[in-house]
Amino acid sequence: MNRKAFSRINYGLFIVGAELDGKPQGCIVNSLHQVTSSMPFKFSLTVNKSNETFKAIEAKGSFAATVLAKDTPKDLVNLFGYKSGRVVNKFDGFDVERDGAGNPYVKDHALARFSCKVVEKLDLGTYMLYIAETTEAEVLGEGPALTVDDFKNDGGSTPPTATVVRTLEGNEGWRCTICGYVAEKETLPDGYQCPICRANKDKFVKL
Repeated sequence: MNRKAFSRINYGLFIVGAELDGKPQGCIVNSLHQVTSSMPFKFSLTVNKSNETFKAIEAKGSFAATVLAKDTPKDLVNLFGYKSGRVVNKFDGFDVERDGAGNPYVKDHALARFSCKVVEKLDLGTYMLYIAETTEAEVLGEGPALTVDDFKNDGGSTPPTATVVRTLEGNEGWRCTICGYVAEKETLPDGYQCPICRANKDKFVKL
C-alpha cells in the first residue's frame, strides 16, 4: 500500500473543546466533517482516546468546535495539538467563551463556532467516532480556513494524536519520543532540538 496516496486528501484544522469536572479541555482535530445538509445538521468527529478531550466529550455528551483561520499562529496549533490537558490549562490567556451546554471555545483566530450534541458513537479502537447534532452555530470572523496543507507548507507538523497523521506518508522523518513532534527531514543536524519540548536529537527516532 502506498501511503503517499492519502496525502492527496486535504483536511481542515479545528479546535474541539468540552468541559470535564469543571475544567476546560480541548485539542486540535482534522476530523470534523458536516455530514447532513438538512435539519438537524449533523457532524461526524473522531477523537483519539488518549486525549483528555475524549474523556470530556464522553462525560459531557457534547462539544464545541471552532474553525481556525488560515493565519492562525503555529504556536496556538502546537499548544492545542501537543500539550496535554492533564498538566496545563490550554485555554489560559485566550478569549474564551462557553456555549449553552457549558463547553469552552476559543474565539482567537476563529472563523466560526459550532456546538454539537452527541447522538451516536462507534468505537474504532484507538479512536471514537461521534455523530453529533448541531445545537448552535455562529460566525466569528472572515477569510479562508486553515487546512492541514496550509499548516504543513508553513513548516508545521500534524499533531501525533490527530486522526489523520499526514506525517506518516512515505515513512519519512523523525519523531520526538518525548512529545510526539515529527520533524519531516531526511537527517537531523548536530545540535538539533525539538521545537516543541526542546528535547535533544538523541530523543528522536526514525520513522
